[in-house]
Amino acid sequence: MRVLVTGNAGFIGFHTAKRLLERGDSVVGLDVVNDYYDPAIKQARLAVLDEVAARSAGDYRFHRADLADRGAVEACFADGPFDRVIHLAAQAGVRYSLENPHAYVESNLIGFVNILEACRHAKVPHLVYASTSSVYGANTRMPFSEHKGVDHPLQFYAATKRANELMAHSYSHLFRMPTTGLRFFTVYGPWGRPDMALFLFTKNIIEGKPIKLFNNGHHMRDFTYIDDIVDGIIRASDDIAKPNVDWNSDDPDPATSNAPFRIFNIGNSRPVALSDYVEAIEAAVGKTAIRELLPLQPGDVPNTFADVSEITASVGYRPRTSVREGVANFVQWYREYFS
Repeated sequence: MRVLVTGNAGFIGFHTAKRLLERGDSVVGLDVVNDYYDPAIKQARLAVLDEVAARSAGDYRFHRADLADRGAVEACFADGPFDRVIHLAAQAGVRYSLENPHAYVESNLIGFVNILEACRHAKVPHLVYASTSSVYGANTRMPFSEHKGVDHPLQFYAATKRANELMAHSYSHLFRMPTTGLRFFTVYGPWGRPDMALFLFTKNIIEGKPIKLFNNGHHMRDFTYIDDIVDGIIRASDDIAKPNVDWNSDDPDPATSNAPFRIFNIGNSRPVALSDYVEAIEAAVGKTAIRELLPLQPGDVPNTFADVSEITASVGYRPRTSVREGVANFVQWYREYFS
């Protein structure tokens, strides 16, 4: 297939594009390569994709462009036609959304409209896009289910991602455009983002500096290894969304529709205490962390836990990587990457 992957210089987008190339698909990447975090790691990811593409049966092209630039997005779609669009580009980060909400409007709202419009006019057979577990917000009933309402986000980042889900449904309804939203749960692994906890903890433990544990380290997180996430993304992309023939407008299911629309959780479904996560890093690094205990930050949720029964039943998704194994893989990559 010919697949457009937006955000292919980013953490999840890079791994997804790499897996598609490895199985022989043709990939067109789109990424602005901004400086939200060090662009050097983004450039290094792009260099790896060039190397993989040289060995792949499919071809690979890259467009450096801003999603909010409608003309640039249209120019990228001229490099089609695409059998699938996997939209993973976004302004990420929970805490940054408290400081710079306009960046989230431009990338996550305006950018997403540009992707929806381009997919509509190009008649793309299936759009898969990234949402987030953060949309569960004030919900406390565990495990988090797609079939429950998510109307109480705790930060603006989550609000923009929830808006993406609603925008996608409107296009699925109006234009019968198949869309699948994926709510990611705490993704980690090699080539991860330098602003995320695993990267920061590993760096500070190696350097003998304190690590900051918010909520006094009492978080529970559904940490999900990148290889498992990518497996779920590609399985969902291959399986085109269809209308739910049993959908009832008197009792509407938020995760499906009488339009070709669906939402899946994609997590490990085995929450781990933050203290256990830190212990896994300590074991992989071979050093004990200096812990600095701090209160809960604005916008943070204490716990996450994904019900993945829907994506398992629909496309056969089954996460296989334990936190100990995944963290060890990351630390090995970290030591190699930074010599």
